[in-house]
Amino acid sequence: MIVGTAGHVDHGKTALIQRLTGIDTDRLKEEKARGLTIEPGFAYPEMAEDVEFGFVDVPGHERFIHNMLAGAAGIDYVLLVVAADDGVMPQTVEHLQILKLLGLSEGVVALTKSDLVDAARLEEAKREIVTLLADTPLAGAPVFPVSSRSGEGIETLRDRLWTQAQVQQVAPTNGHFRLAVDRAFTKIGAGLVVTGTVVSGRVNVGDFVRLFPSGLKARVRSLRRQNRDNDFATQGDRLALNLVGSGVDREVIGRGGWVIAEALESPALKRLDIAIELLDSVPATLEHWTPVHIHLGATHVTGRVSLLEGQRLAPGERMLGQLTLDTPVHACLGDRVVIRDHGAHVTLGGGLVLDGAPPRRGQRAPKRLAWLAALRDSVMAGAPYDLRHPLKAALALRSEGLDLVAFAHNVNRDQKELIELVSSMGGRVISAQGEVRAFSRLALEDIETNVLAIVTANHEREPAMLGTERERLRRQVMPNLSGPLFRLLLNDLFETGQVEQHGPFVALPGHRVTLNDEDAAIWDQVRPLLEANPFEPPRVRDIATSEKLDEQRIRTALIACARLGEIYHVRRDHFFMSSSVRDMAVIVQELVDMNGTARAAEFRNRIGTGRKLAIHILEFFDRIGFTRRMHDDHLIRRADMWH
Repeated sequence: MIVGTAGHVDHGKTALIQRLTGIDTDRLKEEKARGLTIEPGFAYPEMAEDVEFGFVDVPGHERFIHNMLAGAAGIDYVLLVVAADDGVMPQTVEHLQILKLLGLSEGVVALTKSDLVDAARLEEAKREIVTLLADTPLAGAPVFPVSSRSGEGIETLRDRLWTQAQVQQVAPTNGHFRLAVDRAFTKIGAGLVVTGTVVSGRVNVGDFVRLFPSGLKARVRSLRRQNRDNDFATQGDRLALNLVGSGVDREVIGRGGWVIAEALESPALKRLDIAIELLDSVPATLEHWTPVHIHLGATHVTGRVSLLEGQRLAPGERMLGQLTLDTPVHACLGDRVVIRDHGAHVTLGGGLVLDGAPPRRGQRAPKRLAWLAALRDSVMAGAPYDLRHPLKAALALRSEGLDLVAFAHNVNRDQKELIELVSSMGGRVISAQGEVRAFSRLALEDIETNVLAIVTANHEREPAMLGTERERLRRQVMPNLSGPLFRLLLNDLFETGQVEQHGPFVALPGHRVTLNDEDAAIWDQVRPLLEANPFEPPRVRDIATSEKLDEQRIRTALIACARLGEIYHVRRDHFFMSSSVRDMAVIVQELVDMNGTARAAEFRNRIGTGRKLAIHILEFFDRIGFTRRMHDDHLIRRADMWH
């Protein structure tokens, strides 16, 4: 159990911890000289082997509130410190608000310096504390009058904390390993050491991890949890990691950085969808696009707040919103953020991270807001998060499938676990080339319906086409889905016989290519011209001149006829009857049989055309795979092509 102090500056937090544990948590020269805590300090007293216990001493001065926030991450139990002579002070209130925003609901109150006041003042201070806590998660918390100087009440408080540590339930270890770094330094003989709180997962000596934001890979050489050497650490532990690897040094990570499991590979995030709660003590409403300071773990960045359900948020109210950050961060579902005003003087509120990859459009669409609300509700219900409700909402929202890779990163869960969850809900997961998408049963039915409707409409609009080219069909049905995944979905329709594949084309069963009336009329007029000159038919422009027809219209009609197999498009604007092409193929075969190869000059002599056209015809045979060119010769490649 990690106990965190909270309270106004100079109310005796550090002295109290020293009295309870015998450990001085002020380690910096400046802290000693100024008599106040600047950086979070830590104390781990000796306990029974089956009990782990530690203290986090956080700064109380408003100038070091960001350091207080860094230390507050990972606290399990609150030790609120209030001096009996001063009573409740501004930082007392602000610290309490921050602890509430961080989701901390268990703790006790130490009423320090009780030896400096009389009984009446002591009772008055107790009443102030009870009133302060009345509308907070710490309502009803016991108050222990103590004196760090005389030792009065220390044993009673210590016994309460020790007893709580023995009964404290260990938080379940969820997701991949994530460490919020609050300090990094170089140790002679060891190299880089980072300290922080394990936000999730487990890490072992020898594991490989990644550093955020650099992305560098490192190995865990050794570790200390709760200030003791160990082989592993888990969620909630205070941890020091000795990391080694190429380029891994003090320059690539510091406070606000993260050490995460290699499998997580979380991207840098500049926008976060969150559930915002504005403190009821804030004097004014929070306006849309307000500039703010944001604290997440040990990370401190600036940005702006977008409100997704309105233009302003009143004190004490909640709303779905989005943070647009000036500096990228690492975050996952359920991480808590604290929001302070533009001058970093006042705590405005906080929130829960819901989604680190919000869309550019449709952010306020009702279905998306419902999905964000489902994520919020799953987190509020407590860890480990039950993802069935938000997963169902996500599948309903995304007709083109849920990107399961991104979703797994966002919720910090293993893909295999999510795939099993989708299957248990009647959905389906498909994957190709590293992309993994999940679909609901209803979404798959809608996709099949859309494919059939679009193929049918294309047949009616383009009867001369063999079908709809597969890539074009993807753009018409699911433009945001990759080609490999779309092909997997099409395979289902092929296997059930609902559509057929003709090379790159997709068609309905029984579809037959036909000409429309206008193309058929042009074909009736042009066909005799092609048949009259089988080996040297007129080109499109010549036909247009002789028949007084539009050149482009002839071209379109002849291309449609080529799809029917009536003619071949041998070269640009030069179409040959299919029977003529077969006759020329026979001539090529005869030349090869006689000479071993076919050459342009001999072929030209046999068909009675110019050399240039003869070469174009032979190149056409090469392109379609009937022959293969070697220097000036053409060899038969597929003799059965015209049988």
